[in-house]
This record gives sequence, structure tokens and C-alpha cells, in this order.
Amino acid sequence: MATTSFPDASPRRKKAAAPAAPARRDPTGSGAPDGAGPADACTAHVSPGDLAVTAADPEFARQFGLSVDEMSGYGLLDLLRSPAPERLRERFAALSSGHCRRFTERVTGRDGTGRNFPADVTAVAVGKPSGEIVGLLVLLRRAKDAVSGGPVLSALDARVLEGVASGESTVQLASRLYLSRQGIEYRVGQMLRRFDAPNRPALVARAHALGMFAAGQWPPRVLPDRVR
Repeated sequence: MATTSFPDASPRRKKAAAPAAPARRDPTGSGAPDGAGPADACTAHVSPGDLAVTAADPEFARQFGLSVDEMSGYGLLDLLRSPAPERLRERFAALSSGHCRRFTERVTGRDGTGRNFPADVTAVAVGKPSGEIVGLLVLLRRAKDAVSGGPVLSALDARVLEGVASGESTVQLASRLYLSRQGIEYRVGQMLRRFDAPNRPALVARAHALGMFAAGQWPPRVLPDRVR
């Protein structure tokens, strides 16, 4: 499955849509007034269809190193990325069209210092009594179960590790990554020592145990927050 690259520059700004009408009841079902989410989640309102941020609380904006005013107009999918980007787009499309009411996905964001962080995003459709979807409420919660202080690889080493995990030989890796066979062997050897693994299968098993790979993906993909 294809992955998307995270932009080096600031996310693209989209033209801000009119703010969605505030919900009178809590659309998350949490019982909080005025559509507020759980206490440990920060929130943003997003226009359906183009997914432009129309309003955000200060904590949501702070996650990305932005102010509330700067956040308005950003495309949500320029702020967040997923190991399965097409599925995330499809789920937002279903939410915007009224085909589903809410979903939760694990995503990765980038803070104001350029560091990646894992989080869970819950998106809820806000609609009129007629059923028309007038906005989306997005709740972002930093992942508490994320492994902190784990290994971080260079982009090239991550591609080598992915290839080893999918069963590619040294020759195949060298051809695909435009490296010499000696270059591949050197990088694999460095990772064997770093992960304290005696061979390639043990390296892959150790990487899985350390949470290096996105769950449920083939070919294997190293999580974005494990790549510098």
C-alpha cells in the first residue's frame, strides 16, 4: 500500500470554510456539554468535504506549534498522516457524506519542533435534524501507549529494514535502493548490532517487538515517528 510523505515545509493552507454550527448536544456521546470531548482530548471543527479547519481550541493548535488564528484554514490531512492514508481519506469522505457517524484512527502529527508524535483521532459528524452534515468535530488525543525512547532510523535504513522484513535479498535491495551490495550489507550489519540480533529473521522479530512497524500493513512499513 502506498504511503504519503510528510511535507518538510508548513502544511498547505486551504481556504477556510464558514465555521460549522455548534452542536447543541454532545455528538461524541460522552455526555459533555456543547460538543466537548473527553478531558484529555483537544478539539477542532472541520468543514465536511474539503476538511479545512474552521476552528480549534488552543491545545489542538499547540500540538502543531501554531496559534488558534494560524490553525484556521489548514487542511486536516496536511496536519495528520496515517499508515493507511487512502483508508483515512475514505473514512472522512464517508463521514462527510453521512454514511457513517464517527470513527477513530491512529495517526501521526508533527509538532512545532519538527518531531513526529503518535495520536488517536476521533472524528464525529455534526448534522442538522434533516440529516445534512454541517461540520465535523475532530478530537485528538496523544497516544499514551506509544513506546517512548524507542529506536529511530534514518529514512534509508528504514527502507532497508522494510525490505528485509518483506523478504528481499541483498541484490534486490541494492537494485531497488540504488546502492551497492556492500552498502546494503553494511547497513544491515549496523542494524543487527544496534538491535542485538544474530541474523535477519531475528532483526525483523526484534523490530516488531519494539513496535517499529505499522500494524496490518504489507509490505511492512516503518512507522513515521520511527524515522528521522
